[in-house]
Amino acid sequence: MDYEVVTLAEKKVVGISTRTNNFAPDMGEKIGQLWQQFYDENIYPKIPNKANAKALGIYTDYEADEKADYTVMVACEVSETSDGFETRLIKAGKYAKFVVKAEQDQVFAEVAAAWHDIWQMVLPRSFDADFEEYQECLEKDAEVHIYIGLKA
Repeated sequence: MDYEVVTLAEKKVVGISTRTNNFAPDMGEKIGQLWQQFYDENIYPKIPNKANAKALGIYTDYEADEKADYTVMVACEVSETSDGFETRLIKAGKYAKFVVKAEQDQVFAEVAAAWHDIWQMVLPRSFDADFEEYQECLEKDAEVHIYIGLKA
């Protein structure tokens, strides 16, 4: 799977979260429910000061690595934080950027497959934060950028 190394500025994000790990039998269900809650409870439109229209799936607060517990968050990047939502900072630094393109009805399956491939790769991961950035969808196509935090 191809990627490029990019340098990102710090991002302020707000949204909702839960804790899980990749070996929990309900991991996929927890993440899916978080996304469902984000849209069904109209959290997305309630977030003020959005920096852009993109939704983010963030993996952070790792206990150790991809085998340990972590926080998963569905959020938006904001220009300034506000009360009522959880807040996190995605550190500035180097990230491996992967691009996933799929039809909208297949995007989550394609992103899950990309993560499976990423877990098999030897990358100098920082385990500070990794995230998916859902680009604005076209009529039937979707594009997702996956960023993996790298050690300095």
